[in-house]
Amino acid sequence: MKLLIPVASGLEQTTKRQLLTLGYDKAPADNGRLEVEGDWQDIARLNVFLRSSERVLIVLDKFRAVTFDELYEGVYNIPWENWLTVDSKILMDGKSVQSQLAAIKAAGGVAKKAIISRLADKIRTGRKTFSESGARSVVGVSVFKDEVTVTLDTSGDGLHKRGYRSLAYSAPLKETLAAGLIDSTFYNPDRDIEKPFADPFCGSGTLPIEAAMKALHIAPGLCRDFDFTKWACAPKGVLERAKEEAKDGERKDLSPVIFASDISKEGISIAQYHAKRAGVDKYIRFSVADARKFTSEKKYGILLSNPPYGERLSEETEVRALMRDFGKVFRALPDWNAYILTSLPDFERYFGKSADKKKKLFNANLVCGFYSYFGKPPKLEDEKIKRER
Repeated sequence: MKLLIPVASGLEQTTKRQLLTLGYDKAPADNGRLEVEGDWQDIARLNVFLRSSERVLIVLDKFRAVTFDELYEGVYNIPWENWLTVDSKILMDGKSVQSQLAAIKAAGGVAKKAIISRLADKIRTGRKTFSESGARSVVGVSVFKDEVTVTLDTSGDGLHKRGYRSLAYSAPLKETLAAGLIDSTFYNPDRDIEKPFADPFCGSGTLPIEAAMKALHIAPGLCRDFDFTKWACAPKGVLERAKEEAKDGERKDLSPVIFASDISKEGISIAQYHAKRAGVDKYIRFSVADARKFTSEKKYGILLSNPPYGERLSEETEVRALMRDFGKVFRALPDWNAYILTSLPDFERYFGKSADKKKKLFNANLVCGFYSYFGKPPKLEDEKIKRER
C-alpha cells in the first residue's frame, strides 16, 4: 500500500529522519506529506512509533477531476467493498487548493454518495442508505491543482493524542510539535545521556515529557488505540506486535537529566500529573521557579522553551522585558544551546542576539519563529574524559 504521513509545515525533514531510523529509507515529500510504501504491519508501526507526524493515511486512488460528475465517477471506481462494510461509520474530510472543485463540503457530499452507491451495488443489499453504526472510517478527499487524492485515515484521533495529557492548561503545545522541536535540536540522549535538557517555561509539561519519552525510547503511540484495528479488512494482531516491539526497545534503566520549571504552581502540578500518566515523572526534576533565575552547573546542555507570546498589547510589553532577561540567562550559559519558539515580533532584538538558525513554524495557527542559538562545542579533553569514564 502507498501511505501518506501528514506533518506540520516545517517538520518534514525531522519526520523524515524518524522514518529513516525506523527503516524507511524512501520517503519523498509531497505537499506537506511524506510518502512511504508498506503493509498493515507498517501501518501499525508508523502509528505507534512516529513522534511528529499527524496521521497515517492509506492512499486509495489519485485521479483528475474538475467537475462533480468526474469526482463521483473517480470515487465510485475505488473498490470500497474491500475497505468498508455496510455499517461503517463514514466521515468525510478534505481540502481544496488551486482547483476548480473549490467547494470542498459539497465535494465531500458527492464523494460520500459515490461510496454508498458502490457499496450498495457491490454488496447488493438493495439499500441506498446504511445505519453507519459500525467502526469509524474517515475518508479524505484532497484536491490540489485539480488532482484528487482519496485516502483512508488509519489513525482516527490525531497522533498528538498520546493519552497522557488530560488536564487543561493555557496555551498548551501540541505533543507532535513538541516532539518535532526536540528532534530539531542537538538533544541526542542516545549519544550522551548525561547532557541536560531544560525547559524553564514548561507550563503543563509537554516539552520535558516528550524529551523524557525520547531519551527512554518510549513510543508515543504505546498507550492508545487506532481506528484501523476495528476494520474488518485489517488483520488481527499487527498492533499488538508493534507495541511488543516498542516495549522491547524501551530503556527505562537510563537516567536522563531533565529540568522542568515554571513560575506557575498550577502549571507544575499539572505537568507532574501528566508526567506520571506518561510514566516518566521520576526522570524529570520539576520546580516552581522564575525562568529569569535559571542557572546550571552542568555543561553543554539543551535549553528548549515555548515562552509566553503576549498576544495582547499590554502583555507584549511584559514579554519583551522577559525575553531581555531570558537572553541574559542564556548568555550566562556559554556552553549551552538554546532553542526558542515564539510569535513575538523582533524576538532577536529583545533576546539580545541574532539566531544562528531560524525557521517559520505554526503553533495553534499562529505564525512563529523557531530560533536556534548554538553554544561552544564540547572541548576535546571533555570528550576524552567522558570516554575514559
